[in-house]
Amino acid sequence: MSAPLTEVSMTQEQVRARVAELSAFQAPRRESPWRRVMRHFVASRSAMLGLVIVLLLIVGAIAAPWITPQNPYDLAQLNFLDSRQHPGTLNGDGTFTYWLGTDGQGRDLFSAIIYGLRISVGIGVGSALIAGVIGTLIGLLAAYAGGKLDTLLMRFADLVLSFPSILVAMLILAYVGKGIFNVMATLVVLEWAYYARTARGQALVERRKEYVEAARGLNLSSWRIMVRHILPNCLPPLIVIGTLQVARAITLEATLSFLGLGVPITEPSLGLLISNGYQYMLSGEYWISFYPGITLVVVIVAINLVGDRLRDILNPRWQK
Repeated sequence: MSAPLTEVSMTQEQVRARVAELSAFQAPRRESPWRRVMRHFVASRSAMLGLVIVLLLIVGAIAAPWITPQNPYDLAQLNFLDSRQHPGTLNGDGTFTYWLGTDGQGRDLFSAIIYGLRISVGIGVGSALIAGVIGTLIGLLAAYAGGKLDTLLMRFADLVLSFPSILVAMLILAYVGKGIFNVMATLVVLEWAYYARTARGQALVERRKEYVEAARGLNLSSWRIMVRHILPNCLPPLIVIGTLQVARAITLEATLSFLGLGVPITEPSLGLLISNGYQYMLSGEYWISFYPGITLVVVIVAINLVGDRLRDILNPRWQK
């Protein structure tokens, strides 16, 4: 009888040990989507570099009155005798140094670039956001409704996309005049069709999936199905388009200001600063256009680095 009792005793001990082992085991926590996005984003050095540059430029633009020695919008602070000064020259009063030189109006280029970032980035981000909201809603409505409404909206979007953007922008601004609001409204008119086309194409794919049929079976409203269920699955390509449109809007605003159709001369953006100095390039006074041009390139490249990484991370088919 001793052998069976020993086997039973050993079996009970093994069971107790197994129960204790299972009790100590903790299932790993499920990683939240935001943590996954941050983890993959931080893993990219180029994306982090772009994000740091964008944040530094935005913070610098916001803090412009406190970090710049001159307000380029205040004509009383400008000294025409200090126009076209070389980088590193002291101002006429000897109170500060023109580290990047001055332009033809005597503006400190460092101060003008920081203040110009406010206008260029503000117009680019603002117009992209407004156009994104309008275009995305139009694209979702066209895809969900279908039929004649879809055809009408998409043909109108095709009409907008068929014309050269810079030509349409010049015609609109030549009629309505210069101004930050006018430039932003013009860019919205030019950009919404990109979002509408992208949102419609993605929504057409999502509309055929089972979760949409299940939502309809629950008698949910069409608006709720579009915004709460279809829209989140359309975000990855829209984020890519949004990033590209921010950079594109900044470039278009700079082009229009360079041509004299953008912001007024009293509120110089990066494009207007480049325009102020291009006629001096051949005379050796390169800094008037060079530094604003370099800043414009850095802004666009940094935004694209961030957007490309977000596209990769938010793409459901992307695997690290």
